[in-house]
Amino acid sequence: MSQPKLITKVKNIIKEEGLEFKDLNDNGRLDPYEDWRLSPEERAKDLVKRMTLEEKCGNMMIKSQKMGLSQEDKSKTSHDGILDEEVFYDQTIFIGQKNYGTTGHIKDLHLRHFILRDNFNEVEIAKWVNTINEVCESTRLGIPAIIASNSRNENAERTFGMNDAVGVFTTYPSTLGLAAIALGDRANGGDYSIFSEFGEIARDEWRYSGLRKGYMYMIDTATDPRWQRFYGTFGEDTDLISNACKRLLNSFQGEDLGKDSVALTMKHFPGGGARENGFDPHYEEGKFNVYKTKGSLEKYHLPPFKVACEEKASSIMPYYSIPSHEKSAVQYFEGKRIPFEPVGFAFNEYFIQNILRDKLGFKGYINSDSGILDNMAWGVLHLPKEERAAFAINNGVDLISDTNEVKWIIKACEEGLIKEERINEANERLLTEMFKLGLFDDKTYVDENKAKEIVENEENKKKAYRAHQKSLVLLKNSEKTLPIKSGSKVYIEYLHKELDKAEEYKKEAIEDAKGFEEISIVDNPNEADYAICFITPKSGNYFSATPGLLELSLCEDKINKSMDNTEYKETTVANIKRVKELRDIMDKNNKKLIVSVNSTMPWLLDSVEPLSDALLSHFETFIKAQLDVLVGRVEPCGKLPFTFPKSEDVIAVDENGRCISPNDVPGYDKDKYMPDGLTYAYEDSDGNIYKLGHGLRY
Repeated sequence: MSQPKLITKVKNIIKEEGLEFKDLNDNGRLDPYEDWRLSPEERAKDLVKRMTLEEKCGNMMIKSQKMGLSQEDKSKTSHDGILDEEVFYDQTIFIGQKNYGTTGHIKDLHLRHFILRDNFNEVEIAKWVNTINEVCESTRLGIPAIIASNSRNENAERTFGMNDAVGVFTTYPSTLGLAAIALGDRANGGDYSIFSEFGEIARDEWRYSGLRKGYMYMIDTATDPRWQRFYGTFGEDTDLISNACKRLLNSFQGEDLGKDSVALTMKHFPGGGARENGFDPHYEEGKFNVYKTKGSLEKYHLPPFKVACEEKASSIMPYYSIPSHEKSAVQYFEGKRIPFEPVGFAFNEYFIQNILRDKLGFKGYINSDSGILDNMAWGVLHLPKEERAAFAINNGVDLISDTNEVKWIIKACEEGLIKEERINEANERLLTEMFKLGLFDDKTYVDENKAKEIVENEENKKKAYRAHQKSLVLLKNSEKTLPIKSGSKVYIEYLHKELDKAEEYKKEAIEDAKGFEEISIVDNPNEADYAICFITPKSGNYFSATPGLLELSLCEDKINKSMDNTEYKETTVANIKRVKELRDIMDKNNKKLIVSVNSTMPWLLDSVEPLSDALLSHFETFIKAQLDVLVGRVEPCGKLPFTFPKSEDVIAVDENGRCISPNDVPGYDKDKYMPDGLTYAYEDSDGNIYKLGHGLRY
């Protein structure tokens, strides 16, 4: 093993046997955890023996941490404005707790795991990470920090807010778009290598910027179309999801976790897609996973997690949900009946210890979802917080997400609810990851200039743009409406849930279209040979909406009912009547209407498909890339990663809350369980069936 290049900013470098080591605990001698020649496991065991209970408990929590650049009051920052030091009470749907600022979290609460949600450039991120680690280095044992983030390399800004940041790193279409490309490539004789290309580019941008942990990817098989997090999945094809999981783990982590890796947290075990009528478990109404269909858990939901274990995922995140016997058929795994303990999966001993660790062989650590000690402690809300902490940790959780309330773990330990051996085990797992990533040695600090060089790579941007072109799915092309004939006059409309956003995006789309010499843009649809209507629907508000039966219709001000029968208005697209107006104008002039729908969920298309001459489905695809396809510069080649439902009838819910189509079965397979005479997939006026894998060519 060769001498790594070590950099310290606070502590000293010591020499032994002609080699250099960091004296992280400042005692003037080389201790095992400082010795880079030893294995990560040996070093982790030694370090844990030196840590106090408070330090170990602090290391078992991960907290969102703002950058100083996002702090408006610069008097509440430190280190020339790089670190945010504001002390305030943080109240979200996840948690309610006191935020102590960056230095307080590091020095007083001993946190070493942080989530970055701000959206600044790669150089600013690198400076922030370096400064955090400088503060960490100054502490008693010099334990560095590891920075996690949700995904940053997919375009998701126009619909949902779960992606922390877009537009800084190389930007591909959404995960559903990647799936559409992969299915298209396979249909054309290729393979799923798009996931490898994407992962390799993203890995380098992350690691050079100092982000070494990805809260990604969602390998949930999406089986209920109303689930608002459908957009963050790879769709409904279990085989594709499993392949994506393997390729992404190999790209980000490598065959084994090492100094050039970005460690991934695969989620949400045992599969978050089996939602009850679209309700999400961030809210009490959605707290159950429902497996109505015999064998569905083993057949559709667990396979991607089996792959995650085989490919050595560094960590896995259980979902908030509770498995429900009352709402489910009996489920088996490898021939043995699965007991459904009525507690969230982070507290569920059988799922974590028996299935995930014993049966699937998972060796990494368990990272809970956010808020399991607070608002989303489903099944254990009656317990005090120290008992919730003990319940989760004793049943397998090693890292509790998005909280700094270390006191509850400490109290549980002091009351004998958690044995010290279990605390040590969790810390050894967590620290082993950090040692493998080189964070204690030559990867503590990153080169800010190198980060800029990597992110600005033009070849990577070209690959991402080509991916946008390939992600577009042509659903319908009546009478060969597309491609648009050269020399045509084109009118562009943009529809969105918010009228001001619609106007903003329409201007952007027109500006993009002006670069196409094949067409000329007109302001009046009566003058156009083609009208193009781009539609970006949006259902609800993920963080603040009253939980309801999420509406898939492309509608405006429609009265809907939540699970408790409360009525509320649902708008997915403002001014949706504009599509009919454009249809009438095109009919009057014997011209063509093209509609392109941003398919973040499997919307009900019956309000727009019959009105369109050509209908396309895209997945946060750049407008310019769509225009490349529409004018014929490139041919459409994407395939649907999910099935569009036929109508409200096939997702109807009876008075007992049971859906006519099973919540736990992918769309392509739902017909096996539908009532006689009823089919699930949408069929258009040309006879095309919008099922998994559908997609036309010119």
